Amino acid sequence: MTEKTPSFNPPGPGAWELETTHWSRPVTRFAQDATVDGFIAGFSASAARYGLMLNHLEPAFVNGFAYMRAVGFGAPKNAKGPPPKIVLQILTRVVPKMRRRIQTAHEAITNKLWRHDLARWDREVKPAAIVRHRKLQSVDFASLDDAGLAAHVIDAHVHLHDMVKQHHDFTVPAALPVGDFLAHVHQWTGKPAGEVLQVLRGSSKISLGVAHEELAALAAAVNASGAARAILDGPKPAQAIVDALMAHESTAVAMNAYMDMVRVRCLGYDLGSKSVGEMPELIVRSIKAGCDGQGTQRDDDASARARIASLRSAVPPEHHASFDALLEEVRLINRLRDERGHYSDGWAFGIARRALGEAGRRLAARGIFASAESAYEASCGEIVALLKGQPGPAEAELVSRGAWRTTKTTSDADIPAWLGAPPSPPPPSDWLPEKGRRTGRAIEIFMATLFTEPEPASSATSVKGLPVSPGTYEGVARLVNEEADFGRIQRGDVLVTRSTSPYFNVILPLLGAIVTDRGGQLCHAAIVAREYGIPGVVGTRDASKLIRDGARVRVNGTTGEVSVLA
Repeated sequence: MTEKTPSFNPPGPGAWELETTHWSRPVTRFAQDATVDGFIAGFSASAARYGLMLNHLEPAFVNGFAYMRAVGFGAPKNAKGPPPKIVLQILTRVVPKMRRRIQTAHEAITNKLWRHDLARWDREVKPAAIVRHRKLQSVDFASLDDAGLAAHVIDAHVHLHDMVKQHHDFTVPAALPVGDFLAHVHQWTGKPAGEVLQVLRGSSKISLGVAHEELAALAAAVNASGAARAILDGPKPAQAIVDALMAHESTAVAMNAYMDMVRVRCLGYDLGSKSVGEMPELIVRSIKAGCDGQGTQRDDDASARARIASLRSAVPPEHHASFDALLEEVRLINRLRDERGHYSDGWAFGIARRALGEAGRRLAARGIFASAESAYEASCGEIVALLKGQPGPAEAELVSRGAWRTTKTTSDADIPAWLGAPPSPPPPSDWLPEKGRRTGRAIEIFMATLFTEPEPASSATSVKGLPVSPGTYEGVARLVNEEADFGRIQRGDVLVTRSTSPYFNVILPLLGAIVTDRGGQLCHAAIVAREYGIPGVVGTRDASKLIRDGARVRVNGTTGEVSVLA
């Protein structure tokens, strides 16, 4: 970019931290508008049910970049940080609403409230969301005039807002048992989180891919039909292969079921990312990998029992019963972590992209846009106005937004890591009354394990980060910074990227190892590396800068080192 970087002003009082774990680039305006209120509403409702002193994380977008600040329960709007210890201790022991909040925290732990939330998710929330997703993604655009399409765009925007809210309404139940388990096991054994978390492998099948079961069924159907396998391995263009498998008598049902789950899903946390259906080459490669037996869960009951027994043996015998009970809870709830995204905003982003894509094509046909891609840079109100023939942003403005969004990243030196007041740590859980300490400690540990990364200690030949999935693997590094990079991924490659989203899962059957710049032991890349049983190193900070695309590397998921061999 030759343009001067715009000023970065704090969006409000307090300390605002640049969010790098989920968004590595500026976010589209359509997604920004749908995210803020839904995020706060969902998170605060979740925190209230569990009595957290953290009321919510508040997102704000500055020049498209996501920043976050923590908002304490009962904190005034102009609060610049947490209260002093003595003030917090007085408030939580004297103020009635604070005392009720602490009691709620105690009851949530005692009653295992997350079990109720998980049952509600399974029986009510997830099924209803799937029905709503499928209804919106099946809308026939040919049947809509421009006014009808404008109404659909609004529906997609409302839907995305609601799904962001739904996602975060289940954030605390997905997090608290994990943090509680980590806190207790570390206290008993002193073992680091990366080692402790290995016992969760196999408890989150959704982390193998939202369509993992559909892909397995499709692979079986292809392998059972010589004609279908010939289509898959044939010389036709990728889109023609996809279409042929969807129509072939032996694979139509399985292929359509698979495509129904992945077609509209974006590969990032924003509708600016391409959907899987727009990358047929990637679909074909993933199907081939599935047919050849790659991407399956390389684990068995005996291995799982051995990992659990090994960790349990380090726990003092007097705590074995508590360890068993905590492990049962964390393995029960673990799948909710990824499910709440896959069946909420992860699906809704793709539905919104589909709607804006159609709007862009119509506006381009009318000569308003030179490229349909410009629609992705418009807000909901702007695209609706243009569809209705009303004034809206000039395409030059949208092109400028797109250039900024696709060329700037959180790792650029001119993007500030903090805005506003100097950052200060949250009040430690031991400042709270006894009934609130366990919940506070669990969330404290979870957040630290999700976001904490090591200080940079890498060189051009040795990149170091957090070891998240043990084992060693040598292969070709495939640097993925842009959407076009996905098309170059081959089976056995080592994915090197800034961060992953749960919606990267379509490429996971192709990979031999994962390396990321950002994220802690509970980030998405760490979870899927463990579930797939492939070596993983996260939080390197500089891997995508130090490792060249095509380099041969050795990934040691036990020590957290990536060696550049050639």
